[in-house]
Amino acid sequence: VAPIEDFPADKFEAIMQINLHSAWYMMQAAVPHMKAAGWGRIISTASAHSLVASPNKSAYVMAKHGLAGLTKTIALETATHGVTVNCISPGYVWTPLVEAQIPDTMKARGLTREQVMDDVLLAAQPTKEFVTIEQVAALALFLC
Repeated sequence: VAPIEDFPADKFEAIMQINLHSAWYMMQAAVPHMKAAGWGRIISTASAHSLVASPNKSAYVMAKHGLAGLTKTIALETATHGVTVNCISPGYVWTPLVEAQIPDTMKARGLTREQVMDDVLLAAQPTKEFVTIEQVAALALFLC
């Protein structure tokens, strides 16, 4: 969590590799087998950041927007081969990663922990609750 001018280039590269490039390589390897079988399911997990942006998260937002675009492209390329390609873009899921980002967001925005949780992380979530890992998993199973 940092403005673009302060964000380390090596961290940017790692975020791209983990969140975007790995998905592209996986799809490149899997799609020929799925097309040959006439069936397949690809489900990517992006985040709300695949749809909207947040300040001080340029690399992550860029990767997740890219993942959504990749998903749409491969869905079009495989639509007539029995393969579906979906991208789950939940709001904030309560994970150790999200919990660990709270102090950085507090510092970057000058907010308390409660303000970060209520006014930043959960501001756009209608339920005002974090999504659970189990809810994301249930949606993935449904899409399969």
